[in-house]
Amino acid sequence: MVHGGTVYILTNKNRTTLYTGVTSDLTARIQEHRQKIYPNSFTARYNLNILVYMEHFAGIEEAIEREKKIKNKTRINKERLINSTNPNWHDLSPEVLSW
Repeated sequence: MVHGGTVYILTNKNRTTLYTGVTSDLTARIQEHRQKIYPNSFTARYNLNILVYMEHFAGIEEAIEREKKIKNKTRINKERLINSTNPNWHDLSPEVLSW
């Protein structure tokens, strides 16, 4: 059975730090980030809980490949990617958490 995947980017309220991740269950993963389930994680330490970008794929393997490509890009390129779909950097979490 093939499972889909989602690449996502989180930031903090001041937009100073970006985190790129991949998951097969975005709703659950966003909840984990917001609840700081892993208190020593990068996202918890830097209060990264604002979802500003997401990209869905039919297979998790495709999502992992995309995540690697995004992680290898510069911050400017990541900002361009975010701006291409979410120019005001609105928090997309409410949409995801209502699925």
